[in-house]
Amino acid sequence: MSSPSNTLPAGAIPGAPATGAKVDVRTWIAVAAGMLGAFMAVLDIQITNSSLRDILGTLSATQEEGSWISTAYLCAEIVVIPMTALFSRVFGIRAYMMTTTALFLVFSTLCGTAWSLSSMIIFRALQGFTGGALIPMAMTMVMVKLPPNKRATGMAIFGLTATLAPAMGPTLGGYLAELYGWPSIFYINWVPGILLIAGMWWGMDRQPRQLELLARADWLGIGLMALGLGSLTIFLEEGNSKDWFDSTFIITFAALALAGILGWVVTSLTRAEPFVNLRLYGQRNFLVATTLSAVIGMGLYGSSYLLPLYLGQIAGYTPMQIGEVIMWVGLPQLFVMPFAAKLSSRVDNRILCGFGLALFGISCLMNSHLDATTGYDQLLWSQIVRALGQPFVMLTLSTFAMNGIAPRDTASASSLFNMTRNLGGSVGIAMLATTLTNREHFHSERIGESVTLLASATQERIDQLTQAFVAKGYDPVTAGQQALAAIDRIVRREAYVMAYNDGFVIMAVFLFVCILALLFADKVKAPSGASGGGH
Repeated sequence: MSSPSNTLPAGAIPGAPATGAKVDVRTWIAVAAGMLGAFMAVLDIQITNSSLRDILGTLSATQEEGSWISTAYLCAEIVVIPMTALFSRVFGIRAYMMTTTALFLVFSTLCGTAWSLSSMIIFRALQGFTGGALIPMAMTMVMVKLPPNKRATGMAIFGLTATLAPAMGPTLGGYLAELYGWPSIFYINWVPGILLIAGMWWGMDRQPRQLELLARADWLGIGLMALGLGSLTIFLEEGNSKDWFDSTFIITFAALALAGILGWVVTSLTRAEPFVNLRLYGQRNFLVATTLSAVIGMGLYGSSYLLPLYLGQIAGYTPMQIGEVIMWVGLPQLFVMPFAAKLSSRVDNRILCGFGLALFGISCLMNSHLDATTGYDQLLWSQIVRALGQPFVMLTLSTFAMNGIAPRDTASASSLFNMTRNLGGSVGIAMLATTLTNREHFHSERIGESVTLLASATQERIDQLTQAFVAKGYDPVTAGQQALAAIDRIVRREAYVMAYNDGFVIMAVFLFVCILALLFADKVKAPSGASGGGH
């Protein structure tokens, strides 16, 4: 790799190759290892979802208690992401990524051997704290190790980790749990983890440590950030199950989140050397990119929440069958992403991003006409449309976010961009969970106004069901009770289907509105090798 020149062009990253420089195999191996880490960390956010029932059975825990298994991971992950900029400067990217990956593997193994709910929650939190660092570091690797004309390719691969992993998490988790038992969903991390450590060890040079930075670090700001983001994640994840502001628990965490985040902002803006530079939100392109990143997080994690839930609850699909539907979000992206990367250096990225958002929104609208019989055949095309749109969004948002960022702020920008996307995911899931609950109640009441014992159609249906149960050997009284219960189940099922449809419409509206936000962004193209790197 060529050494950096003494005079860096404006916007160049110190230590990064110049535009047009040849990228050797070692560098690509290191970048690929970083991507593997990001994929693994995002995958583990939701990998427990499809196996939760088995895990709770082993740990003797209730469904409500089990929600903390995911909340603990998300909470720790969202806290560590902004800290990666500091830790990568202190320990160097190579040492930090190898160490945090090794710890991630240890805590993953402990999750698989958890003996109680408390031990599982503690190990999941430690797993999230060590794994969360891998997400922004992958993006930082692209900026630091690749020349500008190769970064579109790097960002394309990073985009795939962000879009494929949320969809594959529940699928892979269900598949492994069904074949090998739920502990295997944690042990499987050793395969990519060892490859990551080997790739970083071989692909990156040692970097000097700067332990003195720890003494000068903004520990007050770090503490306030941890309090604010951690409390906000708990507030969002647990709010719906605890009836939001009817719960003192939720009110307490809402207050802690507000106090922590406001305190973090104040300390960050008043310190000369904050641990992560929040002033980046004052740059228009970065603000637009992170806002859209939050909405995309809502879409990515929201879709990965709604569709598997519908298929399991209404269609009665097994985790393996759900995986066969969800995989169509992933497969086309592998072919679309290289095409999107080439276009990003030739076409205004606002147009590409708008195109991707439109396709993503259309796919949500296609899913907003579900009924109790909807399954694989009806959902296939909506999944493909979504897969065609997502690469254009993730690639261009990364370009928007990093465009015009000062070299010293690269790690901060990467941390904030990924933190915002994950927060958007938490907001999206919380919003959709609340929407499902409220709209199911609403639709149940509306349907109940028509399906009454006084309605002749209802009475006729009850008579038919009663006769059917009598034919199966029930006595007339029990048969009548069974018929009423069957009618009630049908009403509830239809109300839930309507609520799922409402959830997809809400996501579509958010995605379409975000196209307008692109009007506030500057015209940006990814650097091209042919042009010498100019925009």
